[in-house]
Formats: sequence, C-alpha cells, structure tokens
Amino acid sequence: MEAIFHEKQEGSLCAQHCLNNLLQGEYFSPVELSSIAHQLDEEERMRMAEGGVTSEDYCTFLQQPSGNMDDSGFFSIQVISNALKKVWSLELILFNSPEYQRLRIDPINERSFICNYKEHWFTVRKLGKQWFNLNSLLTGPELISDTYLALFLAQLQQEGYSVFVVKGDLPDCEADQLLQMIRVQQMH
Repeated sequence: MEAIFHEKQEGSLCAQHCLNNLLQGEYFSPVELSSIAHQLDEEERMRMAEGGVTSEDYCTFLQQPSGNMDDSGFFSIQVISNALKKVWSLELILFNSPEYQRLRIDPINERSFICNYKEHWFTVRKLGKQWFNLNSLLTGPELISDTYLALFLAQLQQEGYSVFVVKGDLPDCEADQLLQMIRVQQMH
C-alpha cells in the first residue's frame, strides 16, 4: 500500500522513523531532534545548577553524557514526547500506568501507540479502520487485526517493551483518508 508512509531504518535513527511513521510524513530530522535534546539538556543543567554550581551533584552531572541523545542517533522518550507535544499538541501516556488502566479503554478505540525496547522505537497506528505495525525494521507496514491488537501489545509488554498511547489529534494524511474507504489485505 503505497499511500502508507513507512520510513525504513537508517543507522540508529529509529526515534526519527517512529515519529515520522506516526505522523505519516517527513516531519522530523536528526537535526531537529538533536536541537530538542540539547534544549532538554540545558533545562536539566539549569535545574541542577539551582543546587549550587560548586555542588558535587552538579559537577558529577556535568561529567555525564546526555541522557536525551547519544552519538549513535538514539533519542530518549523525553525528546520524543517533547517533539510531539510542542509541535502537534500530542501527549504520551504509559499504556500500563494505573491512571490509564483505570480508564479501561479498549486498545482498538485508540489511534496509535509508540513502543520502545532498549534503544529501538516504533509506531503502531490505526489508518482508516485498520491497524498497522510501522516498525522501521520491517520491509513495509504490517497489518494487525483488531482482534490481534490487544494480544500484540500484551506480548510486547511481556517481552519488556514500554508501550505509550498517543493522545490527541494526529495530522490528516492520505493513507488515513484512503483507508477509510477501502480495507487492505496483508501486504507482502
């Protein structure tokens, strides 16, 4: 299905691919995500400095590498969350958090999820009336049935993944409009 935007893995830029696959377009570059990471680093440095710039904690903090990005192209959940919130007013909520679980929302009633394991990020998104795994390590989008979605998310959590629900209005995209009208079979 050519209408579905699917950025494939390049280096360790899975956070960028995850965001762009979620939003269905080339919205974020490594430069933009690095800028957000540096901004977060600076905010953290300023908060640490409030305890005194000569304090042992502050000196130790300055010796540490950034927790928001690394040289390989990895970006933290804070960078992803910040990018989505500032630009698109989207919020991330941990899927298995007590606050979210109290809502008792069936996953098929959501629009998208961001998943993370170790240093790999990927998106699961509803386009039209169907769910797709938009993992950048896959050769293309993978169809997920409504009945399998909850099992898939539970399996990811069992394997140690963090799963976040994306809340808010995603930008309009061609694939979403097209898939409102037609259903696709599994793509190979």
